[in-house]
Amino acid sequence: MTDRPIRDAATIILLRDTNSGPSVLMGQRGAGAAFMPNKYVFPGGAVDAGDADVPLAAPLSNTTRAALAANSTTKPETLAAAALRELAEETGQIIAASGTGCPWPGFEGLCPDPSQLRFIFRAITPPGRPRRFDARFFLAPATALLTDPDDFSRAEDELGHLHWVPLAEARALDMPFITEVVLAETAAVAAGTDAPGTPFFDNSGETSVFHRL
Repeated sequence: MTDRPIRDAATIILLRDTNSGPSVLMGQRGAGAAFMPNKYVFPGGAVDAGDADVPLAAPLSNTTRAALAANSTTKPETLAAAALRELAEETGQIIAASGTGCPWPGFEGLCPDPSQLRFIFRAITPPGRPRRFDARFFLAPATALLTDPDDFSRAEDELGHLHWVPLAEARALDMPFITEVVLAETAAVAAGTDAPGTPFFDNSGETSVFHRL
């Protein structure tokens, strides 16, 4: 059987400081979803063709842009725009700045702002899955939001049970293996104990390869 094509995807982990420690925003995929049904995940999804045409309010950091460009033919700005769009659609939360002439459908008068995004993980779905993605995971502070972090009234219905999960308790949720791995990296970043470079699980070939970008 011919394996599925690999699509670019982008995901955002929002990190919120609270009195009891850091929390992350997660939601549950529907029972009828073709990919990872019922699993708790971070907001994200496939890159759309229109993401390449959306102007950004500010540039990516040099470090993030360089890591995104490594071993990739997709523009880093396109990946960042996709991540911010998916965040807005799936949670109603917006990281953007006011701007004129910004063709960001559904968010008139705003341009996505990737200046506080940090690229912390990349993973390609292994062969044999119903869908395959080359997923980039971005970390962003909740303080970058223009919106009320507890208001999900503008969210679409792709993710249910949207809520802030204490980082120390998140692994108790039913989640994909790769989400668990990204959670561990998020905890390391939050604690300042992460290693240099961006981890990359590369399953594009016949064997799985792990390295850092």
